[in-house]
Amino acid sequence: MTCGPGITSGPEAAALHGTDIMLPSPWRVAERWEETHDTFGFALEPLDDDSALAFRPGQFNMLYAFGAGESAISVSGDPAASVGERRLVHTIREAGEVTRALGRLRPGDELGLRGPFGTAWPLEEMRGRDLVFVAGGIGLAPLRPALYAAVARRRDFGRIVLLVGARSPDDLLYAAELEAWDAEPGVEVRVTVDRAEAAWSGSVGVVTKLVERAAFDPAEACGLVCGPEIMMRFAADSLRRAGLPEERTFLTMERNMKCAVGLCGHCQYGPEFICRDGPVYPLGRVRKWFSLHEL
Repeated sequence: MTCGPGITSGPEAAALHGTDIMLPSPWRVAERWEETHDTFGFALEPLDDDSALAFRPGQFNMLYAFGAGESAISVSGDPAASVGERRLVHTIREAGEVTRALGRLRPGDELGLRGPFGTAWPLEEMRGRDLVFVAGGIGLAPLRPALYAAVARRRDFGRIVLLVGARSPDDLLYAAELEAWDAEPGVEVRVTVDRAEAAWSGSVGVVTKLVERAAFDPAEACGLVCGPEIMMRFAADSLRRAGLPEERTFLTMERNMKCAVGLCGHCQYGPEFICRDGPVYPLGRVRKWFSLHEL
């Protein structure tokens, strides 16, 4: 069995979205909440009946804050609930002008949305295998829809292992969900932090150390990795040392995406345009670019 991400970018995206691929559709903030001191989440509802609510785990939207610009943000909610509840959930860390402008929005405020775009985690091709999720910081957000989908289809997969790293206990995302997933039969959740406080009784150290302790069969596993690029490089190396071949290790490369359709060139990574050819990639396709300084 081989695993490969499905594509919904470039010409494929144009065919899906029609001629208005660059025109945001109007959405409203239905609900907003704080995740951590610098990260928030909100649920968006469409103002246009033709707006796309279905997405595949791993895809992203372009969110437009009026007067500030656009930012590429992964959809981080439950794919099944998004259609049923007619809402899309995004988790956003305030790290620049656009994301700070999005952070100032409150329920009832409007914004623009384009998408969904990009390749997805290839869950269909992973059926019957163990799934090893490795997340660093905000990298848990693009992985969460795949976790929702895998847990909902528990019988389609072997063991599900989620390894999460954060800077501190206060920086952990989705703490209640981590506990709920860990209570599911056949699901293992391990969490570590870079620096701990007196009340923290869990693991301290980098997330890659958790790979050595996780229970999965490398001969029957697929890896899904998301986080800072240096973390993904070391996580991929840890999975390889554990016996997981790189053709079954996938990562998402969300960086510098401006247009979402491969036109502007801001997200070029070697010969790849991440918004068009990614953001989800098999490791072997991008491994050599990891080692190039400042690429």
